[in-house]
Amino acid sequence: MRIISICPSNTELLAFLNADHMLVGVDDYSDWPKSIDHLPRLGPDLSIRMDELEALTPDLVLASLSVPGMEKNVDELVKRNIPHLVLDPQSFADIRNDLQTVAAAIHMDAQPLLTEYDAAIEELGKRGQQASSTPSLYWEWWPKPVFTPGGINWLSEMSRLVGARNCFEDKETANVQTDWEDVRTRDPDYILLAWVGVLTSKVKPELVLKRSGTREMKAAQQIHVMEEALFCRPSPRLLEGAIKLGKLVHPQAFADFPVPAFILEKQLR
Repeated sequence: MRIISICPSNTELLAFLNADHMLVGVDDYSDWPKSIDHLPRLGPDLSIRMDELEALTPDLVLASLSVPGMEKNVDELVKRNIPHLVLDPQSFADIRNDLQTVAAAIHMDAQPLLTEYDAAIEELGKRGQQASSTPSLYWEWWPKPVFTPGGINWLSEMSRLVGARNCFEDKETANVQTDWEDVRTRDPDYILLAWVGVLTSKVKPELVLKRSGTREMKAAQQIHVMEEALFCRPSPRLLEGAIKLGKLVHPQAFADFPVPAFILEKQLR
């Protein structure tokens, strides 16, 4: 099959299914695994150049509504009658279902991968339950205006899994637009910066300390930059992010937790 992925998380799903060799084009932001480096780039995920995509004659295009604004691309795929699959994951269970859905669409067996995926989640949960405290976490997706994940999102689930709590989990939505005063009032134990689409090297924790009242918050000494690729993309790589989070907030419980072999082997490709 000739497959095109127009967002990074879907590219990663294909890699985990050992189907990245079927890819004939990807969006500009897909950067993992290295096996895709040679592929044609079709533009940013929200501005895909559809004429170029269509010229590659794909048998299937993978899109995802986890990227706000992707609807425009989907509408164009429908208009051009290009075969496509639209995913919309918000949880670890959704990612599991997406692996099954994509595997079925491309005639591959996902079960060996799902077994390893389930085992990693189970072990994370066991260790999280053994933690002696439940620190509150503020996840920052964007600094101005402030965007943070709500309760219906994989980062809230990840937080719970490792024995912590998203301080905005009371908001029954995937994304929350708020302001710094709201964050300051909630006074989390950790401030975790995962700015969507921004390189880790470009995220500046010192800017957070300049905000009103930050130095008086409990988290003033616990501001951390979290890799966008491990926390903002709904693919099995979130498990590597969860392990890093566990080691940060509960080092004793997670210190010896290795990155699962099925993730490591993809990193080497």
